[in-house]
Amino acid sequence: MTTAQQLNREDLWSLEEYSEKRESFRKTVLEHKKNRSVVLGDHVQLMFEDRQTIRYQIQEMLRIEKVFESAGIEDELEAYNPLIPDGENWKCTMLIQYQEVEERKVKLQQLVNIESLIWVQVDGFDKAFAFADEDMERSNDNKTSAVHFMRFQFDKGSLEAAKSGAEIAIGCDHEQYLEQLTLAPNVRQSLIGDFA
Repeated sequence: MTTAQQLNREDLWSLEEYSEKRESFRKTVLEHKKNRSVVLGDHVQLMFEDRQTIRYQIQEMLRIEKVFESAGIEDELEAYNPLIPDGENWKCTMLIQYQEVEERKVKLQQLVNIESLIWVQVDGFDKAFAFADEDMERSNDNKTSAVHFMRFQFDKGSLEAAKSGAEIAIGCDHEQYLEQLTLAPNVRQSLIGDFA
């Protein structure tokens, strides 16, 4: 299903155009991302995607892979468009970050299924747990992946309450990583824009 938010070829610059605009676009996107990032505890970062962050990702992939043919561009659009929220949800990339390789290996074994235990809660409503890795399985019974793609789906009531100013919390119910926080005003305002 295509939504108005999804990108098409006309939304993208050619490799030559992107080369000229890349530096200023990159600065704009990095500034934009500051209001779309949530650090949950010491080791989990949720990077909430939208049309602009995904456009940047696609432009970078096309640049790195030197893709200029229609079929290749369509492949990138097909791969990345599902990561753009459709007006009733939030979509994010979750990164589990441990600096030391050995510690990371141990923690990814201890945190099996963490991706299914991340939630968003609009005040007055039930927790909305993440739908994780809908494109492909990234974990198994022995360990979780350090990267997950997630969708938080909102029902009509919680969506309207969020737009009307209700507080929004994000947390994790994994027994090895119990965390919870209330969204900062700047992040909240940016994410509410995904409901437009």
